[in-house]
Amino acid sequence: MALREITVWPRHGLWRHGDFMRLWAAQAISAFGSRISRTALPIVALLVVGALPWEIGILSALAVAPGILVGLLLGGRIDRSAKRPMLVFCDLMRAGLLFTVPIAAWCDMLSMAQLYIVAAGVGACSTLFQIADNTWLPVLIGREHLTEGNAKLEATDAVAEIGGPSAGGILVDLLTAPLAILADAVSYLVSAAFLLSIRVRETLSPLPEVRPTLVSNLVLGLGACWRHDLVRPLFLVAAIEAFFGGFFYGIYMIFLMQTLGLGPAMIVLLASGQALALLIPLAGGPEWRVLGFLGAHQLFSDALIVAFLIHAMSLRQTVLPQAVLGRANASFHVAAGILLPVGAVLAGQIATLDAPRTALWIGVVGGLLAPLVLLLSPIRRLRTMPQAA
Repeated sequence: MALREITVWPRHGLWRHGDFMRLWAAQAISAFGSRISRTALPIVALLVVGALPWEIGILSALAVAPGILVGLLLGGRIDRSAKRPMLVFCDLMRAGLLFTVPIAAWCDMLSMAQLYIVAAGVGACSTLFQIADNTWLPVLIGREHLTEGNAKLEATDAVAEIGGPSAGGILVDLLTAPLAILADAVSYLVSAAFLLSIRVRETLSPLPEVRPTLVSNLVLGLGACWRHDLVRPLFLVAAIEAFFGGFFYGIYMIFLMQTLGLGPAMIVLLASGQALALLIPLAGGPEWRVLGFLGAHQLFSDALIVAFLIHAMSLRQTVLPQAVLGRANASFHVAAGILLPVGAVLAGQIATLDAPRTALWIGVVGGLLAPLVLLLSPIRRLRTMPQAA
C-alpha cells in the first residue's frame, strides 16, 4: 500500500512568503519584549524609585503621549519614505533607551526623570514603528492577503499580551526588574536583525511639487478617516478605547500590586471583549478568585479584542488609498496620543484621591460606549470586505 504524504507545513498563503515571515518573526520577538518592559517599568518605578500612584500615571501617559508629535510631524514623511529603514531605526533607538535603565539601576542613579525620558522615547519610537508597519504591510504582501497577514500579526500580539506579562513577572522575580528590561532591549536588537534581512524594496511615489505642511498632512489624514463611512466609526471607536483604556494603562499595575496584594464578527467581538473587562474591577477576595478573574479576562477578552482588531485594521488598509494611508494611520495615533494620556493621568488622580478600583470601574463602563458606535454605523450592515481603494 502506498504511503500517503502528510503535509505538516502549509503549502499556501503567507507561510511561504519569506519576507513576511521575517517581518512576523521581528514583530513576535519585539511584542514579547515590549510586554516584559511594560510590566517591568512600573515595577521599577514602584519598588526601586518609590513612585507614587500619580507618578505612575504620568509614566504611563508619557509612554503614549509622543504619539501626538509623531503623528503630526511624520505622517506625511512616512507616506513619502521607505518604511524598512524607519522600522530598523525604531528598534535600535528603543534598545538603546532601555539599556540605560539597568545601567542606572546598577549604579544606584535611577530616577523618575530618567524613567520619564525612557518611557517617552520608547513610546515615540513605538508609535512611529506601528504607523510605518501598518502602512508597509499592504505593499509587502498585497491587499488581497491583508486579512491573513493581520490575523497572523495580531494572533502573535495576543499570545504576547497573554504570556508577556507573565514572563515579565517571572523575570522580575528571578532577575529583578532592571534585568527584565535588559531582556526587552536585547529583543529589539534581534527584531532589527530580522528586519534587515527582508529583501523586498519599496517603489516610492514621486515627491509632490509643493511640499505638504504639517497642517495639510494632518488635515489630509483626518479627512481621509472622517469622510469614509466605514473608517469614521473605526476612528471614533479608537478614540473611545484610547481614553477609557488609559484608565487601565495608568492604574492596572498599581491595582495588582497594592489593592489585590499580588506579585509581580466586529460588534460582537468588541462588545464581548469590552464587557469581559468587568472581571478586572470585580476581582477580589481569596487569591484563587483574584487569579481566576484576571486570568479569564486576559484569555477571553484579549482574544475577542484581537479578532476585532484584525478586521478593523484590514478594513482600514483596504478602503483607504495607499498614498494617504500613512497619514490616516498617523491620525489614529494622534487621537490615541491625546486621549490615552489624559485617561491615564486622570486615572492616577482618581486612584490617589479615592481608590484604584474606582478608576477601573470608570474605564470599564466608559469603554462599553465603543461597540455602540459600530452598532449605529454602516459597518453593522457589512458582510464582506469591500473593494480595495
